[in-house]
Amino acid sequence: MLVTKKFTFDSAHKLKNYKGKCRNLHGHTYVLYVTVSGNIDKKSGMVIDFSEINKVVEKKIISILDHNYINKIIKQPTAENISVWAWSQIEKYLKVYKIELWETPDSFATYYGE
Repeated sequence: MLVTKKFTFDSAHKLKNYKGKCRNLHGHTYVLYVTVSGNIDKKSGMVIDFSEINKVVEKKIISILDHNYINKIIKQPTAENISVWAWSQIEKYLKVYKIELWETPDSFATYYGE
């Protein structure tokens, strides 16, 4: 069973060694989907309480990236690299199946781990 929680955060970044518009400082309202996997517990009827996902992701990802300059945290903060970084922040706390990071309403990166 897969369970997904959605988060949003606002951050600024710029891409180094890039010739497009994103080489300049700019911001995004990112949408992050964190999907965890597991079996449904017979007693609770849940894989995991959504509040547990929320607690971990808010502490380990959102509180760090929200309203921040991502280049201070991730050297080349592309959607791909932010997704990998996000996974690394929570993988020891949650059984992460997938990270999906939307940079714009029509552009996103999906990471399934190594």
